[in-house]
Amino acid sequence: MSLRIGTIRSGLIESTHEVSVVVADAAGTRIETLGDPDLTFFYRSVVKPFQATVSQELGADLVPEQLAIASASHGGYPIHLAMVTAALDEIGLDPTALRCPEAWPSSVAARDLLVAAGERRPRPLFHNCSGKHTGFIRACRAQNWPVADYLNPDNPVHRRVRDLLYEVTGTDPDHAGIDGCGAPTFRGRLPGLATAFARLSIEPRFAAARTASHRYPALVADNIRPDGRFAAWWSGPVKAGAQGLVAAGRHGIGIAAKSHEGSLEAAVVGIIEVSRRLGLLPDVALGALDDVARPRVLGGGRPVGAIEPMAAGK
Repeated sequence: MSLRIGTIRSGLIESTHEVSVVVADAAGTRIETLGDPDLTFFYRSVVKPFQATVSQELGADLVPEQLAIASASHGGYPIHLAMVTAALDEIGLDPTALRCPEAWPSSVAARDLLVAAGERRPRPLFHNCSGKHTGFIRACRAQNWPVADYLNPDNPVHRRVRDLLYEVTGTDPDHAGIDGCGAPTFRGRLPGLATAFARLSIEPRFAAARTASHRYPALVADNIRPDGRFAAWWSGPVKAGAQGLVAAGRHGIGIAAKSHEGSLEAAVVGIIEVSRRLGLLPDVALGALDDVARPRVLGGGRPVGAIEPMAAGK
């Protein structure tokens, strides 16, 4: 049975959201399974710490803050844009080298800042994946591979990403799709993703990526979005992906959650609820995350309900 999340307004369940969750250790042993463990999805941005690790191993030479940005789905705030620009400048390039689509920042507040500063059009730099792309570019430059070809699925960077994902998940990423940012993305399932994040949390190979993600959650997810708020209290790497996907690892335990309808908000409610049931979050963290674990439903500008886990059978 999957975890059911209800949107409740004035005592009425207006809608329900189905979330599947798997908890596993670094050996792949499942500790908890809720819902469909065979649900197949594209990893999208949830595997950015592994993509950033490949870039680093190929010579991207990213300092911890830059590695956090390479692992991020950033909000497009000035600090994010400045760090991406500086990382490109260090290798003699500028944001015109980026091949991600033109976009406004994913954060409305960040977009407002740009508009107030006189910006009038979207740019690739503002895309939430521009840090990841910068990691790919720096890796290609270090290996003397054509930078303009860095999004080609046959580029050695992406072949190595595929191999690494196969290694850490135990699941053959048998089909490459194209992510929203234009980079290749691979298929997987929740047990493998949970195992990968368990390994991310303890294996020496991933020490740099997990430390950067853990130390700089505001660079990875702004500390504003639900996944960023959760990350600030989790004490380990946390990463969200498009279509309601989120994963976390700590002390050799990994949790992966997928909202069947693609809601990140519901997926984060699910991962917090399972963490609570397993005793993986202290009371002080649960208190601080109450508005993320049970987001308020407003009526007339005041709380009249919440999005929250439902008892079995409801």
